[in-house]
Amino acid sequence: VTSEVVDRVYNEYIGNAENRAQVRDGLLDAIGDPLFVLSAIEVARYHRDAGNPVYFYEFQHRPSSAADVVPEFVKADHGDEIAFVFGKPFLAGDV
Repeated sequence: VTSEVVDRVYNEYIGNAENRAQVRDGLLDAIGDPLFVLSAIEVARYHRDAGNPVYFYEFQHRPSSAADVVPEFVKADHGDEIAFVFGKPFLAGDV
């Protein structure tokens, strides 16, 4: 990895941070984008190219089951939307 790439990634995700929380959020985005977003976009493009409609969303609703379990800055974890899409039986403790 060249220093130019490192500089561009830093400037994109952390460069304008004014406090530690913004640095944390930028770092989480820098990790999450290649792990989740880029692969999701690639799959969405394959479906689009095959002629299928594609819908893309970002779930950010913090479930009440997250209280006292995950830090306050976490809006929603990967998979948290399942209970909202399929119903209450998928919530922890209700199975």
